[in-house]
Amino acid sequence: MSSIKNQKNDSSQMKQILSPDAGSPEAGSSAPVHNSSPSSPSGESKGADNERSRPLCQPPTRSISREPEQSPSVFGGKNIAVGMEKFRRAPECSMELDSLEFGPKHTVLIDIKAFKTCQTLEPVSGQDMWNTDYVKMPYSEKNIVIESGLFSEYKKSRWEKIKKSLSKLNRIATSRAIEEVIKSYNMKYKDEWHFDALHMFFSKMDDGEKKEHFRVIEGMANLAMRLPEICPKPIPLLKTGEDRIITLSHEQIACLLANAFFCTFPHRNSKQSEFKNYPDINFNRMFAERSEQKREKLMTILHYFRTVLDKMPKGLVTFERRHLKDKIDWRSAKLGVTDLHVSAEGTIEKDGAGMLQVDFACAMVGGGVLGSGLVQEEIRFLINPELIVSRLFTEKLQDCDCLRVTGTHQFSKYEGYSNSFKWKGTRPLPENAKRDKWMRLYTEIVLIDAIKFKERQQQFRMDFINRELNKAYCGFCENYIPEDYCTAIATGNWGCGAFNGDPRLKALIQIMAASKAKRQLAYFTFGDQQLAKDIRDMHNFLSKQNISVGVLYNLLGDYCIKEKLRNTSELYQFIYTCVYNPHST
Repeated sequence: MSSIKNQKNDSSQMKQILSPDAGSPEAGSSAPVHNSSPSSPSGESKGADNERSRPLCQPPTRSISREPEQSPSVFGGKNIAVGMEKFRRAPECSMELDSLEFGPKHTVLIDIKAFKTCQTLEPVSGQDMWNTDYVKMPYSEKNIVIESGLFSEYKKSRWEKIKKSLSKLNRIATSRAIEEVIKSYNMKYKDEWHFDALHMFFSKMDDGEKKEHFRVIEGMANLAMRLPEICPKPIPLLKTGEDRIITLSHEQIACLLANAFFCTFPHRNSKQSEFKNYPDINFNRMFAERSEQKREKLMTILHYFRTVLDKMPKGLVTFERRHLKDKIDWRSAKLGVTDLHVSAEGTIEKDGAGMLQVDFACAMVGGGVLGSGLVQEEIRFLINPELIVSRLFTEKLQDCDCLRVTGTHQFSKYEGYSNSFKWKGTRPLPENAKRDKWMRLYTEIVLIDAIKFKERQQQFRMDFINRELNKAYCGFCENYIPEDYCTAIATGNWGCGAFNGDPRLKALIQIMAASKAKRQLAYFTFGDQQLAKDIRDMHNFLSKQNISVGVLYNLLGDYCIKEKLRNTSELYQFIYTCVYNPHST
């Protein structure tokens, strides 16, 4: 069995062959031609290695408070079947957190003293910051507009203009009034921004529905105007290459999103501004280009606001940017493959409850959620709309970056995908919903972006495989947390579909990254029965043959050489052949 050295990651060469389109990844692509493979027992199996290399990402500090109820040794012992009911989930396997504290890399937007003594969520005061390290807030005294008087021009507070305009929405009767209000303090874009999707949304309602939605719009306007009171502390930007955390309340997120809906954030409407490397946050693109998909999006967003205005959740949400700094030696990894559950049925958000749930992200987090996109990431951002606020402060993800979000709630049910997406009603937050010591819901989502390929063959290069392995590992790894306290990972066809990823390769990459991170893996193929069988058979084969992550990595290297010469079979058939007949390559 031959092997190859790592190929140099030439970024200029990558840019030439990769698609420049940075849309959101889409799950559920068509599978390549399937070749028959040696039969393997179905079900899930355990790996068999005890390597204990320390993960490199730095999570919030935790302390162990108790032993878990069950402590299976995932990476030791013989292969046995493991059902998903044995997979580790929060809160059952969770470690008790240390007390919530400010830190050089952790910004908390609520008063910690009041939180510790009374469990109240009072905003903490702060000083206005108008620079490249912080979100530029609409109420800043430096947020000004130039207006023309009779004989000269003069400066005026843009926030005062915003408040005056938003206050008019307390007697709203038409969607045209919303358009006029938003354009009144965005005059530069009055001829560029269109609101036909918003007008279509209201035109398809009866009078009773309109009245209810206008009530919600009025409440949103009142909430938006309370921004200086609810979010007085500067919000730092989560910049490229940094490890930094922001913790804020559900109310603060709702207030920020209300301002985004009314397009109040300054310097965020032009790709030539200092925020050109950040996603857009103002909702102007959602209001344009009418379609049934936009209607469903608006229904989902306004349902969120109706819910929080009627009863604001009491709790916190954490946004954590992580950067993987050290090189991973995949070639020498001696770990066996981790536990795997693979199924064509189920969804990440439902069947992966209590697990680390993977969002198939765009490098600009949220992808096309505020535009026309409606695949895996956009749907997750719509049903868990508190995720949208990450677009306010998260710079474009780089190759070794990920974003972890803990504590959001899924406010809506849905069905369908892309053009068939439909909002299907409320998903209420139970009164007794469990929260951790920081008052966060036990929902942890990791955003990792895959490479988009023009052609399928491009992904079979080791520099690209290394990139995807490191990206997945950055998202999956923990630091100083014993494996018995690490929840399983819930994922699926990451980087496939519109991004042209090979689902069988991407499954192996995620299995390898999860094994290195010492976490179990639940994999959902979104209805593709053949893919589920192929992945299950391959995993069981690797486990029973005691194939380590390092050996599998070298097999991928061999396959890439053959693929380059156009002299190879399908990937899984190649692996089976190499293991059974190592001299065949």
